[in-house]
Amino acid sequence: MAANTLRKRKIAVLGSRSVGKSSLVIQFIENHFVDAYYPTIESTFSKGVAYRGIEYDCDIIDTAGQDEYSILNSKHAIGIHGYVLVYSVTSRRSFDMIKIVYDKIVDFCGKNDIPCVIVGAKTDLQSSPNSRQVAPNEGEELAKLNNAAWVETSAKNNVNVGKVFELCLAEIEKRSPSSKTDQPEASRCLIM
Repeated sequence: MAANTLRKRKIAVLGSRSVGKSSLVIQFIENHFVDAYYPTIESTFSKGVAYRGIEYDCDIIDTAGQDEYSILNSKHAIGIHGYVLVYSVTSRRSFDMIKIVYDKIVDFCGKNDIPCVIVGAKTDLQSSPNSRQVAPNEGEELAKLNNAAWVETSAKNNVNVGKVFELCLAEIEKRSPSSKTDQPEASRCLIM
């Protein structure tokens, strides 16, 4: 592969505790679902992704769960090209946290528009009565308000898992000053 066709991208996966961030990342990277829950401190995974005929070398940072009092760690903003913000469709609180996390990123980076995908996870748990707390149209509306992409997923059933990261790459590239360069210019948050 020619050196000028490989692009390095860093993607941070953020959201409340227990929303399925690690399950989503592991399903994408390793193609299997981890049933057990172990709180994540932080893990970084690498995977090559082909998107629109271009090879991307993606570093995916699986972060610890956020809450309204968490301070955005600078390493989750500096050098990051795109964000995946995850909530559980079975948790209104985790959905409400997405706006807080988004605002923390925007404040830290000093940008009003960040490459972002808002993800409604755990759609496989919605079958029992009253388990879904966030309707699809609410997720779509939040994404529109933040100029972000949106998708619902099930890591357990491997539904739309790859699409999350394709959408994130699309959001990154759509904000890129030039799609022809290997690396975006360095900035505080590498957000185009």
